[in-house]
Amino acid sequence: MSFQIEVCIDNIESLPIAISGGATRIELCSSLALGGLTPSAGFIRQAVKVSTIPIYVMIRPRQGDFFYNEEEIQIMASDIELAGSLGADGIVIGLLREDGSIDVNNLAPLLSIAKQFELGVTFHRAFDQASDPKTALENIISLQCERLLTSGLAPSAELGLDNIEKLVNQANDRISIMAGAGVTPNNVLSIIRHTGVNEVHLSGKSTRQSNMKYITENAKMGANGLDDYAIPVTDESVIIALQKQLTTHN
Repeated sequence: MSFQIEVCIDNIESLPIAISGGATRIELCSSLALGGLTPSAGFIRQAVKVSTIPIYVMIRPRQGDFFYNEEEIQIMASDIELAGSLGADGIVIGLLREDGSIDVNNLAPLLSIAKQFELGVTFHRAFDQASDPKTALENIISLQCERLLTSGLAPSAELGLDNIEKLVNQANDRISIMAGAGVTPNNVLSIIRHTGVNEVHLSGKSTRQSNMKYITENAKMGANGLDDYAIPVTDESVIIALQKQLTTHN
């Protein structure tokens, strides 16, 4: 079986690291610490220019819930057009109604824009906050999304194994189910064996120290407790180790 390893990144430095480690697809974001937001036009353009594997762009205009107002949906439409015009391979998106159901009415026109640019579509972990997962999956399939990223409605994929397995069975090859959240080299084999998924999603996050020679603690740029001089980057060794585990399974 061929396995897909999707790595989410939020800076260009991480792109060649993820690819070198064995990633087969990239989820391109800003602000991974917030769960991933829409990346800038410059970031998309550069990533598409240098990447040797597919680039899927996160379409999420803000942090917080996935219940969006009309202005936010207009922003998402513009961002999908931008991603398509810059040569991205796909988008990652998710919308819910206030009752926790899939917002089919607003998703349909957004996905129509994606189709115009021949963009693939991943429905992201907004699904894990859905009130009725069985119906939600059918809605997502009806929208012709390529795949669903899910932790099985749990804090991590490892804790949501049984639900992921149920989703795989319900999907019955009509859509790919991709396990994500807390996927590591140590648990990836148990996840794929238990659930039957052939796609996994992770960040392999680490940090490196700044190359600044002058360091000051007088002015804070981020939230208290965060190191303004720590640069988040993908840890190549994590991606390599996970890829080796999957190769062993084959």
